[in-house]
Amino acid sequence: MKLTLIRPNLGDYRSSDAMPPLAMGILAARARDFDVTFYDEKAEVVPVNDQPDLAAFSIETFTARRGYAIADGYRARGVPVVMGGYHPSFLPEEALEHAEAVVVGDAEGSWERLLEDFAAGRMERIYSGGNDAPLHDYRLDRSIYRGKHYAPVELVQYGRGCRFACDFCSIHSFYGTTLRARPLDGLVAEIETLPANRLLFFVDDNLLGRRSEFLALLDELTPLKRRWSCQMSIDVARDEAVLDRVARAGCRFVLIGFESLNEASLAQMGKAWNSVSGSYERVVRALHSRNIGIYGTFVFGYDADTKDSIARTLDFALESRLEIANFNPLTPTPGSALYDRLLAEGRLLSPKWWLDPNYRYGDAIFEPRGMRPHELTDGVFEARRRFYSWRSIGSRVLNADTAFSPFRAGLTTIANVISRREIYKKQFRQLGL
Repeated sequence: MKLTLIRPNLGDYRSSDAMPPLAMGILAARARDFDVTFYDEKAEVVPVNDQPDLAAFSIETFTARRGYAIADGYRARGVPVVMGGYHPSFLPEEALEHAEAVVVGDAEGSWERLLEDFAAGRMERIYSGGNDAPLHDYRLDRSIYRGKHYAPVELVQYGRGCRFACDFCSIHSFYGTTLRARPLDGLVAEIETLPANRLLFFVDDNLLGRRSEFLALLDELTPLKRRWSCQMSIDVARDEAVLDRVARAGCRFVLIGFESLNEASLAQMGKAWNSVSGSYERVVRALHSRNIGIYGTFVFGYDADTKDSIARTLDFALESRLEIANFNPLTPTPGSALYDRLLAEGRLLSPKWWLDPNYRYGDAIFEPRGMRPHELTDGVFEARRRFYSWRSIGSRVLNADTAFSPFRAGLTTIANVISRREIYKKQFRQLGL
């Protein structure tokens, strides 16, 4: 039987920052007895005449409208559709309007049951995965990524879950308090099969989960002499000795969720602990002095935020010479405490904004306290525009605050050019078209 896996984009266009989705490789590896084809709309066109026996979609909130439209096309051709991912897990009934079945939670176990039922001519509406199952049987089929135009980065995963429960994030709702890590022997064996000249990126929501497991990972990575990047909570900078080990293990870039310079906003989002590592300036110096580049993320729209908050944050990012930065209007997504709170307060401009044809990417989704919605939208876009201006890119690449690193400078240049291109491509774009 033929199985088509599909990752939709925000709309019918290709992205220059596309990376291979591990979730699809996991599904392919567990689809025994199926002839698997994978279409990634971020990297290629999804054919309108594809006719498999079953089509499976991975849906995010921002891609829901587009994904539902493609799914409806498959169903109109008589092809049954199944869906999974964060968005269908939180809104299964919505997804079931465009699919025969939904996988809620992690795919392992429930995905195999769904395929077995489908092959036997029966299928339930909802399959619940176990988000606390051990990761000892982690499998991934990378062959489905061949021939696609992805960024030259190899994605790997060590663990799932996050020890924090930030207000705007749905990870905690998805995984709860569970933290799971793969056995290191399997992870190391996987890394050794990947091209030695490629940067590794750990997709873990927070690589710094349990300290003991994190340090064990660093011990295994150090002799491999691989360059890698990751997402990590800011408290990694509390311990200079740990930072030294991170650098020796090959870390070259780290995504840090600074989120806000405003203490009141940090408290409201549940990240008051961001201050445990000292000032943001100290954190930046500590990482840069070890030749580790920084991708800083920031959100705006909490009750204490104003237009000036955005301007001050941009100044910090520029003065600190962050290699990459992401400035975002606060986005309430299903499954987050933020969404539930704003919905209850009646402050959402469109409760199902991801399906609203009037919503444009980058628009404010709710009524902030400290500014008007259009001021939030325009202020964030202006921060993005200025940070990724050609002058800013050149200044941050050529005037680094530490010794010049050709690798870091080259990667920073490429990442900034791609980010600039994607910002102008996505800003104010209608979802789904």
